[in-house]
Amino acid sequence: MAADSLINWSLLALAAPGWGGVLLQGFLHSVEIAVGGYALGLLLGVGGAFGKLYGGPVLRDLLECYTTIVRAVPELVLILLLYYAGTDLLNQFLGAMGIGTVDISGLAAGIFVIGVVQGAYSTEVLRGAIKAVLPGQIEAARAYGMSPTKVLRRITLPAMLPYAIPGLANLWLIATKDTALLAVVGFSELTLVTRQAAGTTKAYLLFFCAAGALYLALTLVSNLLIGIIERHARRGFAEQR
Repeated sequence: MAADSLINWSLLALAAPGWGGVLLQGFLHSVEIAVGGYALGLLLGVGGAFGKLYGGPVLRDLLECYTTIVRAVPELVLILLLYYAGTDLLNQFLGAMGIGTVDISGLAAGIFVIGVVQGAYSTEVLRGAIKAVLPGQIEAARAYGMSPTKVLRRITLPAMLPYAIPGLANLWLIATKDTALLAVVGFSELTLVTRQAAGTTKAYLLFFCAAGALYLALTLVSNLLIGIIERHARRGFAEQR
């Protein structure tokens, strides 16, 4: 009874005047940005890893600058820089080409920002995983006359997965948390709408605990799926070692 008098649970109702529906919408936006940014970062990471390992000296130096700068600068600073300066540079470029300015959606900008940050870390995770593949496996595939593409598809990628999944899983969880940083640029993800709800109702404990519960639920579900993927990727791995 005392807890009921201190916490107004009706504020979490899905319909107005409750804020539950707003929180769930912000949570959905956070998941969309995390998924999109993680996918973009993974693509950048694959290209960056192979570029660092097999690219020319110029490409390797450029990728080294990219990964070093992104990992050295705080993520909040990068988000502000990429969000505002990146949009401004794009519109200036389009203006120089005779094309009018464009209004970039918050979702697209958020995915791009998270993706660039994730790409630098994914590059190093995948580079380390590729280097961990036993050289004898690659040599045996080449001895059988496999093309470089077939070696990559049948040997390198499957063999590197057990080494890469723990690091990539950690990056996914980081991506879900980094979406909260987009609140500083006004994107309506979970953290921003939670602040708005708490500020309007003054029920700070209720709404921030609710937001924490949503983040925890996402993490628990992610860990479950990651565990399934990792067990599948490691089938027969112990026997090979």
